[in-house]
Amino acid sequence: MAMSPKERDEKRRAKAARLQEEDLRLKVRPGTKQALLVLMEWAGIEEQGEAMTLMIHHLHGLGLGGALPLLTPPRHEITVSPAVVRKLENFRAREALRISTDT
Repeated sequence: MAMSPKERDEKRRAKAARLQEEDLRLKVRPGTKQALLVLMEWAGIEEQGEAMTLMIHHLHGLGLGGALPLLTPPRHEITVSPAVVRKLENFRAREALRISTDT
């Protein structure tokens, strides 16, 4: 005899509790989702959860020295051209004059 939906849910919850499973939620933007899908395609993996679990375990297996460079977010360097610096300086000077003449 087939199990009822309630019985299946109870069995699933019991198994999850026994294995200490926990849901992790991850919100991503389209670029991240696309990168995950490409990685899954390369590896022939069909489930996102399986792909992420494998990546976490392989990354952890690299150890601190191997994993840390991959976990360091890229930092963007902002450089301001001399022309923009001049425009900002001129704007600041005009604003200073405007404020001093308003009072």
